[in-house]
Amino acid sequence: MHFDLVSIFPEMFSVLSEHGITSRGYKQGRWTSRAWNPRDFTEDNYRRIDDRPYGGGPGMVMMPGPISLCLDAIQASALPGLQAVASPVSAPVPVSAPMPVAVPMILMSPQGRTLNQALLLELIQQPRLCLIAGRYEALDQRLIDRRVSMEVSVGDFVVSGGELPAMMLMDALIRRIPGVVNDGDSILQDSFEDGLLDCPHYTRPEVFEGEQVPEVLLSGHHLNIERWRRDQKLKVSWER
Repeated sequence: MHFDLVSIFPEMFSVLSEHGITSRGYKQGRWTSRAWNPRDFTEDNYRRIDDRPYGGGPGMVMMPGPISLCLDAIQASALPGLQAVASPVSAPVPVSAPMPVAVPMILMSPQGRTLNQALLLELIQQPRLCLIAGRYEALDQRLIDRRVSMEVSVGDFVVSGGELPAMMLMDALIRRIPGVVNDGDSILQDSFEDGLLDCPHYTRPEVFEGEQVPEVLLSGHHLNIERWRRDQKLKVSWER
């Protein structure tokens, strides 16, 4: 799977390629990325990508021109046979795996569709995604209307930019790529996989601060353990 990352702070995404499970998948070549900075598509010496909003009000708005040119370049790079040039925080796209020309453009936005398991199952089918991380007050609405395929929200709150939400989406997708997680069956036991929250888990020591591990988990009776875990999933999901 390949990610095109549109951000004025592209170095933030290096976290995914340098740490944890996502890093292992990256080093194995199971996912690749390329960072695109809209400032590289500006036409003035100051590399401006924002301006004051029409109608007045606080904050600045990201101008549509530089980002639009950036998205054009991303679509052009998806032509079969072309190889993307690697940036300091990305790996090249393999020539042997041509991408479709129409790259889905996803804007991380509090106004978007809520990120959940159903949406992840849709997006994981795409071999290539472009994630747009906005900054400032907003993006020019004309750009959103004309170029964005989908807006995605990670919750009903606002952060300083779209980079962290984009990384959350990437992490959730990357761990679903076959081979990234060592034990693929563990994903099937995650919260929401069967529409329920996960059950409680325990490990050594058997007694911690006077509280013992539930006896059924020590019984070795696999059917009873599965029944207990199912009951706990239902209980937790009902309560929370």
